[in-house]
Amino acid sequence: MKKLLPHKYPLLLLAVSLTLLLPHLDIIYVNIMEARNFITAREMVSNDNWLLTTINNLPRYEKPPLPTWLTALAGILFGFDSLFGLRLPVVFATVFLVLMSYKFSKNLGLTQKQSFHNGLLLITSFYIFFGGRDNQWDMYTHSFMMASLYFLWKLLQEDSAKAKNAILSGLFFGFSFLSKGPISLYALFLPFLIAYGFTYGFKLRSRWHYGILVLGLGIAMGLSWPLYVRFADPESFLETTTREASRWASYNTRPFFYYWSFFTQSGIWTIPSLIALLYPYMKTRVTNLKAYRFTLFWTLASVILLSLIPEKKSRYLLPVLIPMALNTGFYIEYLFEKFKTLTKNEKRMAYFAFGLIGIIAVALPFILPFILKTLNGFWLWYVLVAIASLVCGIIIIRSLLKNNFSKVFYSIIAFQICIIVFGLPLIGAFLGNPDYYSPQKLHVVKAKERIKIYDLQNYCPEMIWEYGEPIPLIINNGKIKIPKENRFGLLVNIDDTTRLRETFKDYKIEKMLTVDMNPVPKSKKSHKKRLERDFYIVSR
Repeated sequence: MKKLLPHKYPLLLLAVSLTLLLPHLDIIYVNIMEARNFITAREMVSNDNWLLTTINNLPRYEKPPLPTWLTALAGILFGFDSLFGLRLPVVFATVFLVLMSYKFSKNLGLTQKQSFHNGLLLITSFYIFFGGRDNQWDMYTHSFMMASLYFLWKLLQEDSAKAKNAILSGLFFGFSFLSKGPISLYALFLPFLIAYGFTYGFKLRSRWHYGILVLGLGIAMGLSWPLYVRFADPESFLETTTREASRWASYNTRPFFYYWSFFTQSGIWTIPSLIALLYPYMKTRVTNLKAYRFTLFWTLASVILLSLIPEKKSRYLLPVLIPMALNTGFYIEYLFEKFKTLTKNEKRMAYFAFGLIGIIAVALPFILPFILKTLNGFWLWYVLVAIASLVCGIIIIRSLLKNNFSKVFYSIIAFQICIIVFGLPLIGAFLGNPDYYSPQKLHVVKAKERIKIYDLQNYCPEMIWEYGEPIPLIINNGKIKIPKENRFGLLVNIDDTTRLRETFKDYKIEKMLTVDMNPVPKSKKSHKKRLERDFYIVSR
């Protein structure tokens, strides 16, 4: 037991992280990005081609393959019908990120306890634990880059094991590059260098060649796969790179200030994160001013650099949450140490920031019945989440009034755990589409009618994933390839009926049914036409 005591904080972090990530891991619907990853992983195995990646048997070179390799291995181990198993790799990547943030915090000169709190802040930040349950590429690239930065910090700060730290930093840099290209280099690595230079300065006389080793090894690893694809399939590679390059400036463009509410992406820590960013207030209240400045500059540099890119999405803010969790930890540390002696204004601010969470927790059991579509079949989960939420909320509010910030903080963590463990199953009570029709049912139609099934154009990844195998396109990149069969099934987007009639004007076309994968009915704004396909029998 004594041997475990020095490691209690990492073990506790591991326990909390797994408790937040593993329960009901398979309950959330597969989204478009995740479907692309799953399909590519499945085709890697079925086609026995792990380098020239495909989706729906078409080249898919938009993303490097490392996360997909890991997902494919999970598919081999657990089966591609196990959503839980397929999401395990991203769970491990997220846990790795949290533990690396703990170790990095200790490198900053922070105590084990504060480093532990930083890890808790990170894993309970909304986009972190949400991304940790969603097998996309983002979590992998930033987790590996955080490990690279951990060893880079040791290289810059310590005089021993320079070669070892440089090699390890370069390896994880390469893993990050092989996960999503240079995204994390721009969003996490470069802001780190900017913040480090401003705060500590670079002493590179005896280390510059190790820095070259880090970059050289990382870039060499990162470019190995795209260079292979470039020469193995040059036409498709050029098409992909041209399309992706144009999207950065023309797709999903947002104004420069779109990310300025970045601190809200931390979820329950929105207000504490904002307070921690207020340098004039915090500079006299932190025990390690240099470390605080570093995390502040790192956070702001990441936001500014991301703001310069025209294409913007909320999930692109994930790397910002990493240094921001470390930065928020300074405010949390201050409250742990000085809560009882806060000024009246400081206490009002703290009461508002954390009391609001307590009020939400207390109110949640009374609000849920009004926003849930039904409680039939969900009563047990509602009762459990209601009791847990009410208890956590009461403890938070009482502890605030008794100036016991330790109980406040840990009760908020417990509240979030309860929401995940008891509340996630209630998602089913929010959803419900009476017209839902799974593409899996098309296999029955296919067997009964003895036909092959095609898609007209613009395949839907979620549909391909759930169908379980590729569905050939008739129109791809403007090229039309009419099936040889005299009779076949055809999936058509509801907006493409005119194109259907034009393409098959000399054919008999008979509508059979509508495939609708939407979890919500057509009356809801979140209902997507993209997840609908009319199914026809087409015959000569």
